[in-house]
Amino acid sequence: MKSARWTAGGKSPKPSVGLIIVISISRLYCGGAEASDGLRYGKASGPVVVYNATRQCNLLCGHCYSSSTPSAGDDQLTTPQAAAMIDDLAAFGVPVILFSGGEPLLREDLCELIARASQGGVRAALSTNGCLITAQVARRLAQAGLKYAGISLDGMQAANDRIRGVRGAFRRALEGIAHCREAGIKVGLRFTMTKTNADQLPDIFELLLREQIPRACFYHLVPAGRARDRAADALGPQQTRAALDLIIDRTAAACAEGRRLEVLTVDNHADGPYLYMKLLKVDAARAGQCLRLLKMQGGNASGQRIGCVSWNGDVHPDQFWRSRVLGNVLCRPFSSIWTDGSLPLLAGLRDRRKHLRGRCASCRWLDICNGNLRARAEAVTGDPWGDDPACYLTQQETAS
Repeated sequence: MKSARWTAGGKSPKPSVGLIIVISISRLYCGGAEASDGLRYGKASGPVVVYNATRQCNLLCGHCYSSSTPSAGDDQLTTPQAAAMIDDLAAFGVPVILFSGGEPLLREDLCELIARASQGGVRAALSTNGCLITAQVARRLAQAGLKYAGISLDGMQAANDRIRGVRGAFRRALEGIAHCREAGIKVGLRFTMTKTNADQLPDIFELLLREQIPRACFYHLVPAGRARDRAADALGPQQTRAALDLIIDRTAAACAEGRRLEVLTVDNHADGPYLYMKLLKVDAARAGQCLRLLKMQGGNASGQRIGCVSWNGDVHPDQFWRSRVLGNVLCRPFSSIWTDGSLPLLAGLRDRRKHLRGRCASCRWLDICNGNLRARAEAVTGDPWGDDPACYLTQQETAS
């Protein structure tokens, strides 16, 4: 029996029009069409779901949002429980399940779960450190139906291995990227920007072009999990602007050379207005198209177009807001939790203008930012409706 389609508080939802926290530099600034355009700017019947399939990890990253541990613990969903959850997500119209962790490849049944999603019509993606992807593993993932693998690198060899706490992690991640490409799996690089590795950005772009890696996601630091103790590592406003300028300029240069490179920034929707204002100075016509797409995307969508299921079945508004539990799939299906209009946090997230305070409430860019990341606002200020401290736009830039 099919589960009820997603509704917010019993009302018909607005079409799901994209991923929560992604700003496509290559699409919005350079104008290139991308494979994810239909998901990001088109219609989907359910939210994208991040499934943190395990808490176990083989690395020791200081900025890990899930506070991963060397062992899995005894509260991880079993294979039948995870399969039932995936079936519910498929019936609910979820377009994508992002298998994350910890390190999801430490689950022996991962390929079985990916195949379950694929057979149910759900696009399966993987977030991994890449160190466990041998040629054989890559072939098994491809056979299971994996469509995309995002592999984390936080700098070149010395910087990456220092940040990730394990010598050899950089080399093994590059090998994992190569094995995925050989197996026909689309692959991309994931880089979390901090004060300790922002100087690595130029070398990372050189790596992308040299190795012909077709996609890169640059993440803003979120003070969740172990990263709560490293909030001071987040880039300040001027550092963030400098990093964005570099990313935009390097992406534009690659596009001008005819290189096929998809570049996105993640976890900070202030990047949208910043990108638009920068583009407006060089190409007003393309800036107009950029603004139209940003409005279609609608900004941050925690609790709306993206959700998270933890390793123990807890449901969260997004993968960073683990302190907020909406329910558990062992007690009732995700589809039932997600359509429960009586949950105050979900209702608030789906009608934010009534709740936002501070600069966010009066910001001229609210319709394309949607108040940015509420998990970060609560983590830093204690107020889920207060200002997101990662917004680096000036008062003049945000004034109506």
